[in-house]
Amino acid sequence: MIRPYRPADLPVLKHITAVCFPGVSIDHNIEQRFGLIGGRDWQFRKLRHIDDDVAGERASGVFVWEEDGEVVGYITTRIDHESKIGGIPNLAVLPHCQGQGMGRQLIEHGLAHLRAAGMECAKIETLAQNPIGAHLYPSLGFEEVARQIHYCTRL
Repeated sequence: MIRPYRPADLPVLKHITAVCFPGVSIDHNIEQRFGLIGGRDWQFRKLRHIDDDVAGERASGVFVWEEDGEVVGYITTRIDHESKIGGIPNLAVLPHCQGQGMGRQLIEHGLAHLRAAGMECAKIETLAQNPIGAHLYPSLGFEEVARQIHYCTRL
């Protein structure tokens, strides 16, 4: 069942993120190549994104999937009233629940939220190394519009 985010969900969202994003996170890629940066691991950097996603009014665009009283997935959205382009910064479902349509339903719910907020377009990003996103997003009507390459160097 999809329900609105509650502040008490934050630790669980961070746990789900830590479990689901190895191998499909730029921050993880940086750590794989360069090791720890600033004495912090990739999870420290990635989990800060979740803090941003739930900050202030943004929290109203965050939804969780609750199964038998346990949060097992989530989606975060961003609204830009000026550009009319909404975004989905983060989406994750625990591995043992993947393949059951939860991610698809979370995206559909997020898109409905963006439509209701007056957005005319929605964007989502994935890494080329994420086969789930590469299949799921086009199946929901998303079209590839660009590819971006991230570079990093030690200073």
